[in-house]
Amino acid sequence: MFRTIIAGAAVAGALTFGAAGIAGAATPASGSTGTSSAALCAKLPAIQAKVQKVEAKVTTWIPKAQARETTLRTDGKTARADAIANRITRVQNRETKVNARLAKAQAACSASGTSSN
Repeated sequence: MFRTIIAGAAVAGALTFGAAGIAGAATPASGSTGTSSAALCAKLPAIQAKVQKVEAKVTTWIPKAQARETTLRTDGKTARADAIANRITRVQNRETKVNARLAKAQAACSASGTSSN
């Protein structure tokens, strides 16, 4: 049980740090300087690879967590099941935010790439 909690925390942490990295990288892109935008665009493939790696882990983790939640609910352990449900929701929300930030960064890079040509 503790291993699954630690694994869930690791996934949430990875998503959080991935989002912080994207947010930190996306912040200079909104500036008026072209060099910081170019730096973001240069790092974008690496950021995308990290996000995809974490998403793959999340994709395998969520069904397992949902199965644990269902098992706990049938056993009458609703408090633990609610905690797992909350964790699943937090991870999914974080994943949505990370994907939105990644899409924003991709749009900024594609817009700056077409305007410079």
